[in-house]
Amino acid sequence: MHYRDKSLARFGAELASSAPAPGGGGAAALCGALAAALGGMVVSLTVGKKKYAENENALQELGKRAEKAREELLGMIDADAEAFAPLARAYSLPKDAPDREQILEEALHRAAASPVRIAELCCEVIEILEGCASMGSLLVLSDAASGAALAEGALHAAVVNVKVNTALMHSRNHAAALGARMEELEREYTARAGAIRRSLGY
Repeated sequence: MHYRDKSLARFGAELASSAPAPGGGGAAALCGALAAALGGMVVSLTVGKKKYAENENALQELGKRAEKAREELLGMIDADAEAFAPLARAYSLPKDAPDREQILEEALHRAAASPVRIAELCCEVIEILEGCASMGSLLVLSDAASGAALAEGALHAAVVNVKVNTALMHSRNHAAALGARMEELEREYTARAGAIRRSLGY
């Protein structure tokens, strides 16, 4: 059974267990998906109301983007766990095993790729929530602010999971490029998420 299809109680229990996966990356993906769902909620409770009719088309487009991001983020919970499995196997290889370093390096690259994508999706969710905050019904703008807070936290968590892998890579150029990219996203979108909350009085 995919993680996305499990109950919250079961997923939480597995997250709290001694199993190596799911872990921080999967938790970040779930939080990002919840943030996207809050954006969808704002759209759903705004579309169809005469007061916001002029923004109907734009809001519907935001709703589609939110749904797509939510779906991909839920899928990333499994993708992140699957990407970690080869890394766990690589660490278990004897230190004198042939090609151990190459196998470990490749596994680190794959393990870092999942949280990179999670981080990118969280940034997209923040962009979606900017639109929700500017066009959504006044009755649900606190949900847009809540979504921004969740997406920001998920972004930070995803970046942590990138960096824990890049720190061990032998390919320092690749590690540095990923690190620079994550720092750029974190800096820009942390500011944008904060601006959403401040613009709504939170």
